Amino acid sequence: MPDVLGWRAKFGVLAPSTNTVVEPDFARLGVPGVTTHFGRIHIRDQNMGDDAGMGRLLDQIRAEIVAACERVLTCEPDYMVMGMSAETFWGGVEGNRAFVKQINDVTGLEVATGAEACRRALELYGATRIGVVTPYQPVGDENVVRFFGELGVKVGAIKGLRCPTAVSIAHVTEDELRRSLLEVDGDDIDALVQCGTNLSMLRLADEAERWLGKPVIAINAATWWMALRDNGFTDRIEGAGGLLRDH
Repeated sequence: MPDVLGWRAKFGVLAPSTNTVVEPDFARLGVPGVTTHFGRIHIRDQNMGDDAGMGRLLDQIRAEIVAACERVLTCEPDYMVMGMSAETFWGGVEGNRAFVKQINDVTGLEVATGAEACRRALELYGATRIGVVTPYQPVGDENVVRFFGELGVKVGAIKGLRCPTAVSIAHVTEDELRRSLLEVDGDDIDALVQCGTNLSMLRLADEAERWLGKPVIAINAATWWMALRDNGFTDRIEGAGGLLRDH
């Protein structure tokens, strides 16, 4: 029998224990009959104030992710969604493929990742030159540039906000993000992409598309779009950008 509330699908979502944005974002984007069930990846050391700190953060995610998968599997989800993005860009295109395979091997389920969602979105829009905003340290930005470059997409400009801790990513204000979007935009930029699921960007991305006149892809909106469309759900959602509204 189907779940009473998740009668269309139950999505298992993996997110760092420090992330306070992706869960309310997915709740805001909710559609009837689709429910989300979070498995938290325990982050014991959230310091990411330099490249080494960001590396340690990802090491913790890698060490904990199988246990998080096993916990969320107990609710018998139909599909997996990654509520984090840095690890999905790490190692370029092959790194993302390996990550997807790992989750599939552990859960037996298909999975939406931020990296793959961005790839699909950029292909949909025909964007070949982009501006990118991230909360990462330089090593994180390097992996983002590598991923898109391997797809044949040129990162014309990237703004890494160098957030000092995993929790502090959620402290970045809309004004800071607006300035960052303008900084990486230009006449030669086809689309803007925001990475980092703990950055709050849904509303701003929707607004920015109107005053910039080009796609602005917020990572949480893109990942949710991929998850819905992979499962055949064509619901249109307002207020989070053109992907969920028009595609």
